[in-house]
Amino acid sequence: MSALSELCQEIALCQQCEVLAKNRTRVVPGDGSEDADIMFIGEAPGWHEDQQGRPFVGPAGLFLEQLLASINLKRGQVYISNVIKCRPVGNRDPLPSEIHNCRKWLDRQIELIRPKIIVTLGRYSMALFFPGKSISKIHGTAQKRDNIIYYAMYHPAAALHQQSLRRAIEEDMLKIPSLLAQAESMTEVKQSPQQLNMFEL
Repeated sequence: MSALSELCQEIALCQQCEVLAKNRTRVVPGDGSEDADIMFIGEAPGWHEDQQGRPFVGPAGLFLEQLLASINLKRGQVYISNVIKCRPVGNRDPLPSEIHNCRKWLDRQIELIRPKIIVTLGRYSMALFFPGKSISKIHGTAQKRDNIIYYAMYHPAAALHQQSLRRAIEEDMLKIPSLLAQAESMTEVKQSPQQLNMFEL
């Protein structure tokens, strides 16, 4: 069994957030290619994901698959995960304590997959890697740190609620292949100590 599969089994047994552990149907660790160049990180599982134990299988997931097809990729060629691995009750926003508890799982997934690009989907995912930034200002922009390109996008679900964002999401997705092509030559961003502290939180 691969290290990533073992990690997913470990995540499935997690009891750190009592309320989430008690109310979930299934844990949603993440799925996709174990050596993916691109890793997508969403917010939290919704109802469909909680039922199936897989990320992005509801309406937002269908849109994500269409977006992937627009750059000639299939779901199995990338890795898809979320900031937290259990569905918050009533689809409420994840709590800071839940994000903190789940952070170790996400960090470990990133370590094992070693993607060239991490695409943050939505503001909770963005906040982990672009602290203090606003998604409306930084979507479609990238930063390279520690040999990984971090690229911010709106969450696909945003397009389902707000039709005007659909075009922005589609256009941002189309930039990914050229980012991947530039992965080696892109300049690293040096973080100030203050930024680093924010980044670690």
